[in-house]
Amino acid sequence: MSEESIFLRSDAIVEPLVDRFYASLMTMVPVQAAMNLAFLQVPLLESYLQSPQVHIAASVNPGLRGGFFVNVAEERSGEVRELLASIKRDRAPMLEFGAAVAEAEELVRQGATGFDLTPLYPKLPPALSGLVELAYDTSNQPAIRFLEPLTYESAIYDVGRQSVQLSRETGIERPFILSTPRLPSPDVLDLPIPFGHPGLEELFMARVRPTTAGRLRELLELDDGQAAQMEGLLADEPVLSGDRHIESGARVRYFGHACLVLQTADAAVVSDPFISADMGATGRFTYADLPDRIDLVLITHGHQDHIVLETLLALRGRVGAVVVPRTSRGNLCDPSLALYLRQCGFDVIDADDFDEVPFPGGQVIATPFLGEHADLDVRGKSTYCVRLGGRTIFVGADSSGIDPVLYRYIRGHVGKVDMAFLGMECAGAPLTWLYQALLTRPVTKKMSDSRTLSGSNATQAASIMTELGADEAYVYAMGEEPWLGHVMATSYTEDSYQLRQVAEFLTWCADQGIKADHLYGQHEWRL
Repeated sequence: MSEESIFLRSDAIVEPLVDRFYASLMTMVPVQAAMNLAFLQVPLLESYLQSPQVHIAASVNPGLRGGFFVNVAEERSGEVRELLASIKRDRAPMLEFGAAVAEAEELVRQGATGFDLTPLYPKLPPALSGLVELAYDTSNQPAIRFLEPLTYESAIYDVGRQSVQLSRETGIERPFILSTPRLPSPDVLDLPIPFGHPGLEELFMARVRPTTAGRLRELLELDDGQAAQMEGLLADEPVLSGDRHIESGARVRYFGHACLVLQTADAAVVSDPFISADMGATGRFTYADLPDRIDLVLITHGHQDHIVLETLLALRGRVGAVVVPRTSRGNLCDPSLALYLRQCGFDVIDADDFDEVPFPGGQVIATPFLGEHADLDVRGKSTYCVRLGGRTIFVGADSSGIDPVLYRYIRGHVGKVDMAFLGMECAGAPLTWLYQALLTRPVTKKMSDSRTLSGSNATQAASIMTELGADEAYVYAMGEEPWLGHVMATSYTEDSYQLRQVAEFLTWCADQGIKADHLYGQHEWRL
């Protein structure tokens, strides 16, 4: 391979995989990954093998978009069978652990009656030994607390599960990420390396910094065939926008979904990075528009459209630190975002409510977040107020205005907000869509449907604006961008409740003299 300087193509994408399923928080962190493997992914593969035609038909049915179906052609079912067999063989400790969690939860429900919990410890499944604590809350309700840092040292965490698939963006929507394993293909480069591998950082830094094909081959340990495939991902020149940096003042750019890039001449902050690969795209910002150096990345919460490992890995070499919300330490539905990202090679700042994180010429303040998690006890969620260029920007993510007084407290702490960015996916997926594998006691469909992954409706968004006193309001696109279909799997019409609520909110803003817009594609504001 040549030793001439080369760059990573602007349309290169990476899909991080665990046992060939797309890697997300709940499929990678040890306890939750074990339960998802045991109670979602293995049953999903078994169901596909029983009726491939049913899964394939459902996968292409628009009315079932986002459902849990395996979108693999029937002639490749043998590969799915081999994958399932390898998971049952190689991930036996994880499958045993997932079953042990369910058994232990039932034990605690039956045996923890308000008296001393010590006699229950010997009855716990051996797989949990040394990894859990039993406790009551002050209402005498028992629970299991997982000693989460130790689970990364146990048999249920194996970086051998991890691999990456590298390919070029084609413009064709990728399969829904939560259900279809990524099988080998002639047009993708499979690398059986962990996400923290230093070669990945060298590869993705090659978007802005030259490297050589020989160095990549050495660092990524490529054989001849892999090296030949890698050449298709490389280019002689970088694709970088001339205005990706600014020389003075400050600006905010909207990159789609909940991703903002806030910049001055001295610093850059990115919220919930979810970046489009360039495929000759127009009307949206891509990797080519990102600054070469990013001081802080802000993660608002752990849902797969906000902590996007695919994008984070592609940025790792140029990010100073990732700011994440502090979790509740050991709660089954609330895994640590900090532990997760540190395992992937990032420097992480674990922020509690109203913690302040400085950056050159500005400051980030973590602020409380309500709703969006189907009423589960999830502490790992945060909104942020970013101060730069003499302005205060509220990064609201999917926080709901169910209790407007909270935002009065936020304003009392941070002062008046100038610009607010809000999520208004106000009729989101039900509880079981994302958390089914963690529910060791079944819930009824009616109960699940009443507890949704929802942001603010029009009234709640208006309440947030009133309490923050903001002059400008911007509603994120809610999975409307076609390049996000593999993650969001949403389908709206003009009559969709969510869009009608956005329209109602924008009308309210106009009546109040508040500048407002429903975002789609690229936007830029000079501060």
